[in-house]
Amino acid sequence: MIPQHLIVQQYFALKLLSALGCGLIAGVFFAFSTFVMNALSRLPPAQGIAAMQSINITVINPLFMTVFLGTAAACIFLIFSSLKWHQPGIPYLLIGSLLYLVGTVGVTIALNVPLNDALAKVEPGSAEGAKLWASYLVNWTFWNHVRALAAFVAAAFLTIALRYP
Repeated sequence: MIPQHLIVQQYFALKLLSALGCGLIAGVFFAFSTFVMNALSRLPPAQGIAAMQSINITVINPLFMTVFLGTAAACIFLIFSSLKWHQPGIPYLLIGSLLYLVGTVGVTIALNVPLNDALAKVEPGSAEGAKLWASYLVNWTFWNHVRALAAFVAAAFLTIALRYP
């Protein structure tokens, strides 16, 4: 049997890693919302499209995906484990975890990825590409704001949950 103090330490570490992961992802999405997309929108459409297509390929890397999906896995574990324990701080864990899973991962899968997939299919220098790019910039950036805010608020809730054993 695992001693209680080790379980508490491991649970604290999981909460901490979840909060840090949410904060890190919030920072990445915040950077895109505050200056990356603005910089890309100032380029001629063909260059902006080509740059974003490259970003969308290179973002699929082990380090980013480990943080993005690892945080999601930790949040899922926190949700299920918190349903078993009736202790103070559980609402913060549930709200923070759900915000990350729905507002960050869910929005990514349901909205940002399909926009990225559509952008991947166009020729950067084409008229179709330029038309898609104009709507992509508005729609993708809006949903990225949602992801950034959800991850940031999730990090805040999970950080508050660290106060509770």
